[in-house]
Amino acid sequence: MEIFKFVLYISLFVSLSSATSVVDFCVADFNFPGTPVGFPCRNPINLTADDFVFSGLGVAGNTSNIFGVAVTFAIDLTFPALNGLGLSMSRLDIGVGGVVPIHSHRVSELILVIEGEILAGFIDSNDQVYYKTLTKGDIMIFPQSLLHFQINVGKTPALAFVSLNSASPNFQTTTTSLFANDLPTDVIEKITLLDATQAKKLKSIFGGTN
Repeated sequence: MEIFKFVLYISLFVSLSSATSVVDFCVADFNFPGTPVGFPCRNPINLTADDFVFSGLGVAGNTSNIFGVAVTFAIDLTFPALNGLGLSMSRLDIGVGGVVPIHSHRVSELILVIEGEILAGFIDSNDQVYYKTLTKGDIMIFPQSLLHFQINVGKTPALAFVSLNSASPNFQTTTTSLFANDLPTDVIEKITLLDATQAKKLKSIFGGTN
């Protein structure tokens, strides 16, 4: 039985990895585990037009948090029709003075500003910084895996949409990666040059321990 399960899993993996060449789409079936190339496909017979529509980006997010920002994701986990198609979108609502903290993805990102003024930038692998204040209609690219950020520098809430070239783009925020877990404070002191008081304060904000 275990061998049968293994063979079934591998066959699903292989069929999904070549899905772009043999099927039109592959709406994710969450009854099976995900793989490095996405989820297995639902049976097209059971699909309707509703499976290919996502309405979540039309609703403003709640920016009442420490960063003053809300991110609404249209990725494979929230919009299963994106599975295997190599793209996704997100909505950014940034309150006055709000910030999307410095973070990275394993894929590239394109931002389109809809409302407000957003200071956006990224840092390349040579520590060169590229940043600019974007206004309505401006777009900017953040290359794959590079650290980047967005700050509302205007006097009104800002709205932007971002597209990413993966249905599962990942999102790693430097601040929470350091202070929202059990990484020891003395280690944080060494790798950030922060003192223990500062490190523990940030841990208390983001839920870290140790």
